[in-house]
Amino acid sequence: MRAVAEAARTHLGADWVLLALADGALPEARPRHLILDADGVAYSFEGLAGARDPGSHLPDAVLNRLNDVLRGQLAQFRLPVIESHHAHVPIELDGGVIGAFAAWTPSHRTLDGTDETVMRILSSQTAVALQNCALFQTSQALLAQSQARYSELLATQRELDAAQRHQVLDSERHRIARELHDSVTQCVLSAGMQIEVARSEAGPGSGVTSRLDLAKELTRSAVEQLRSAIYALNHPGHSDRSSLPELLEQLATVHMPDDLRISLRVSGTAIELPSEIEHALLRIAGEALFNTAMHGHGSRAIVRLSYRPTAVQLAISDDGTGDPERLRLALRLAEANDVDGHHRGLANMRARAREYGGTFEVQRSRIGGVRVVTTIPVHRSEGAGHDG
Repeated sequence: MRAVAEAARTHLGADWVLLALADGALPEARPRHLILDADGVAYSFEGLAGARDPGSHLPDAVLNRLNDVLRGQLAQFRLPVIESHHAHVPIELDGGVIGAFAAWTPSHRTLDGTDETVMRILSSQTAVALQNCALFQTSQALLAQSQARYSELLATQRELDAAQRHQVLDSERHRIARELHDSVTQCVLSAGMQIEVARSEAGPGSGVTSRLDLAKELTRSAVEQLRSAIYALNHPGHSDRSSLPELLEQLATVHMPDDLRISLRVSGTAIELPSEIEHALLRIAGEALFNTAMHGHGSRAIVRLSYRPTAVQLAISDDGTGDPERLRLALRLAEANDVDGHHRGLANMRARAREYGGTFEVQRSRIGGVRVVTTIPVHRSEGAGHDG
């Protein structure tokens, strides 16, 4: 539009050139009007970067014409007007007048038919340029809308996929939990009852009594661990499920022996983790706490869940009798040959951590026993998270 006005000013040697659209015509097009003086200085009341505010610079004829065009008062100018020092050509689109193109020349520059032809050509170019501008603005708006809709669609699809995965995972968890409860747990309980009967028949003086006591303790431990597994499998996996700190709190207060005092401490900014990682951490916590209660003879345990910028860390410390050095050796042996299944719990915990790119370490606890530490890398989503 600026180039058209400049071409008219140069060709006509005009003192003033005016291009304007009527209000309501091509509403998306910008700028709505443009005025050039004899030196090519641009003036506009709005919508044109770098243009000056006309203020009192405009002659009455130019200002009145601008007002007439903006208000759509074009009846007297629907046809080209060529006078000695004034030219007016309508800007037409689709058979209708949408604005006007006018020029005023100095006394030494007289207009003729050739000038009318040039003005009409420039007017047609202006109409095309303004229509292209309007179409471009409309396409940009539609593109922005489509991008927003596409983003919403992707978000909805991700939520739907996640819900479907959670549903499938939950169904499988509940199926496994039922199998464990209805078959495996009952078998172990029955084995424990048979051991108790055999122990009573053997009598206190029998040499097998100590072995039967050990077998009874092992079956009791197995039942407790099965209950922990059933609980972990049954925790809901959909979007409104309990958070990992809440699940750990339930595990510590509801599903552990009463004589083991457990405290939970959470630090960092909590984020929603993938359900499979939460499940792995919950199983590791359950295994470690049962080891404390059944094998480490601990009376106190501290569960620490730490959310870090790039990882989540779960640490369980106890005041039991466990020896970290012996446990590390047993862990290496279990991973190396897996002969008799002893200390498979430790190997399973390390395997769960490694499955998600994490680490598992056995250390000395500050409160006297064993401290196991699991660290799993996580990827935070922008804007996600809440204070934990």
